[in-house]
Amino acid sequence: MKKLLALLLTATMVVSLAACGSKETEDAASTADTEETADAAEETEDADSQETEPAESGDATYTVGICQLMQHEALDAATQGFKDALTEALGDAVIFDEQNAQGDSNTCSTIINSFVSSNVDLILANATPALQAAAAGTNEIPILGTSVTEYGVALEIEGFSGTVGGNISGTSDLAPLDGQADMIQELFPDAKTIGLLYCSAEANSQYQVDTVKEFLEEKGYTCEYYAFSDSNDLSSVATTAAGEVDVIYVPTDNTAASNTELINNICLPAGIPVVAGEEGICAGCGVATLSISYYDLGVATGKMAAKILAEGADISEMPIEYAPNFVKKYNAANCEALGVTVPDDYEPIAAE
Repeated sequence: MKKLLALLLTATMVVSLAACGSKETEDAASTADTEETADAAEETEDADSQETEPAESGDATYTVGICQLMQHEALDAATQGFKDALTEALGDAVIFDEQNAQGDSNTCSTIINSFVSSNVDLILANATPALQAAAAGTNEIPILGTSVTEYGVALEIEGFSGTVGGNISGTSDLAPLDGQADMIQELFPDAKTIGLLYCSAEANSQYQVDTVKEFLEEKGYTCEYYAFSDSNDLSSVATTAAGEVDVIYVPTDNTAASNTELINNICLPAGIPVVAGEEGICAGCGVATLSISYYDLGVATGKMAAKILAEGADISEMPIEYAPNFVKKYNAANCEALGVTVPDDYEPIAAE
């Protein structure tokens, strides 16, 4: 009996010890699992934290879309001045997407739409049709115009006060039109009839000839309009003008600027001098002009762009800027061929 009791007691102790061992093992395993899970969760949290933490930001970069109406000396100079000034201000932080519309206003619209789709930071519109396309294409992206004569006329703003507002500003290439009328009187005091040769499709050209006409008529001249719709009828219109007037005035006009050789080949043999609205046209077919520097105009526009992009300037409050200096210049070859003598304060246009 004593032996039986001893065996039973021993068995009970063994079972009890086994149970305790099992529980300790389970507790240890549970603790290990918990610690492992916690560690894994902590690692995951750290990883997530590393993924969502923003990267250290570097210097800002800007993409500027340039829409130039056509390849021409004056427009090319304005674009180069703009790029040089903006690069000087921002260095490698600015990227240019430069496109040329080859004289087609519809292509200007296509180019502008591509800039809008790409969400560029700023648009340079070089010449009036480019500005008009940009204004129609976006009212959010800042637009700077250059080589634009009169913004109120180009954008059909009644009572234009010098500031466009909204997302548009820029620089104007308008030389004093009364000064150009004075130049015609200074060089050709005995002339009777002045022909105004311009492209009727360019609103700014119409504005210039209308204004110059008023100044010239005040001086006693008779003025006649000779409007061509595009380069296709320029030859016939210029030929008619050269046969009917004493002097021809050509305003700052993009179509005329791209066809100066044609105009020169008509007017020079006919003995008719041309006074031009800008230096590029004068170099190609004129005798004299009241000139601005289109490169300097582009530089001024580039400085405006730097203020907008890097300094946060409000474009809606930026007034249109104008060329600060105007210089009387003459085409020496044409003056000699036509027997035109210019005063000493005229500078020769540099030969290319």
